[in-house]
Amino acid sequence: MIGQRRILLEPREVPLGGVRNMHVLRTLPHRNLPTIGAWCFLDRFGPSEVRMRVEPHPHIGLQTVTWPLVGEIRHRDSVGSDVDLRRGQLNLMTAGNGIVHSEYSVGEDAVPLDALQLWVALPDSARHSAHGFEQHTTLPEVRLAATEGEDATAIVVLGRFAGAESPASAYTPIVGAEVRLPAGSRVPLPLDAGWEHAVLLVDGDVRVDEHALDVNGMLYLGDGRDAVEVASTAGALLFVLGGEPFTEDLVMWWNFAGRSHDEIAEAREAWEAGDDRFPHVPGHGAERIPAPPIPPVHLLPRVRKI
Repeated sequence: MIGQRRILLEPREVPLGGVRNMHVLRTLPHRNLPTIGAWCFLDRFGPSEVRMRVEPHPHIGLQTVTWPLVGEIRHRDSVGSDVDLRRGQLNLMTAGNGIVHSEYSVGEDAVPLDALQLWVALPDSARHSAHGFEQHTTLPEVRLAATEGEDATAIVVLGRFAGAESPASAYTPIVGAEVRLPAGSRVPLPLDAGWEHAVLLVDGDVRVDEHALDVNGMLYLGDGRDAVEVASTAGALLFVLGGEPFTEDLVMWWNFAGRSHDEIAEAREAWEAGDDRFPHVPGHGAERIPAPPIPPVHLLPRVRKI
């Protein structure tokens, strides 16, 4: 058991650099908390007006979860997918042993764009074999009864929440859910007491267990709770994430999630060499994002300090 916690995780601004010319707010991984359930990465890019061009780049050992808030994103990948993603829809890409994708804003001009980009670490049982892409345009929505004010609604993006289950593929017990909280409401969010959870404030104002959050702040709750109360004065958009604690070793570097330094180094070498492990993305030419040098240290599994 981790036990109940109430720890504020504040995001840090990270420049993506290169032709992307974008900055993101990154909340996970946190220096003291590498994972929440199997969630191992959380960025928010936006709100901003930008011409996004994230050229082909590789992933291993994880799933990418793209949840748009404003604007449209074009996704292309090495399994042949070419789709536009809009608000209320989910893009889920499972990397397995190797996949390549690109993400562009739609159109040639700068456009309003805002989205959450999350990664889920794949367990050993799936990380070498699971591979593919899914787009889900319809996701289950549930009503959460209020103890004060109007009821809240939740969209179950990944895993299960409040008795509903997402159709998206999940390989560990997990939850990712968007919750819309009306102004003046007070609502208990149902939780699985055996899982750890956190609540991110995307927009508006909220008190989680009477702890006020700023926009983009995330409150880590630990485990051992079957519910947490959220309340808002003017209304709020929240994202709830959590799941069964991820206990396998996790070495993360650049776009890779593995178990050892050597595994990461081999994936980097394969990408730089143009190995068949990372196929070409149809519709692209030679453009690609080169891998940065691995730091001159031995990469070690991330350690939980909370």
